[in-house]
Amino acid sequence: MENAGVMVPIVAMLIPIIAIVSTFTMISFGIWFGTKQKEREAFYKSETLRRITESSGEGAKAAMDLLREEERLKRIKAREGVKIGGLVCIAVGIALLIFLRMLVHGEPVYLCGLIPGFIGVAMLVYVFFMAAPVE
Repeated sequence: MENAGVMVPIVAMLIPIIAIVSTFTMISFGIWFGTKQKEREAFYKSETLRRITESSGEGAKAAMDLLREEERLKRIKAREGVKIGGLVCIAVGIALLIFLRMLVHGEPVYLCGLIPGFIGVAMLVYVFFMAAPVE
């Protein structure tokens, strides 16, 4: 029972160390598994396209159409991501305006909320007016 007083600080010190190591290990495994999955998907896609192009004369045309469609869907997905990012930035800017206005009276500190708001507006202007259209 004499060692019980010595063990408490050691255990208390090991708990955060184990938590930190576990967190970074989990993140590393997640990234590794995601990378392996993308690699596998790319391999299967290239094998499928190779077989389609070797099968017949129409296979090459079908493979090119498939590649174009996948590229078009990728551009649409990226564009939708920018739209969502712009809306989130505008919402954060408005919330920051309200929060800082209520927090600090008499000083124009709340105008800091305009920064993320204008970033969101710029993102939406780019998506709707400046980006190349998706065919």
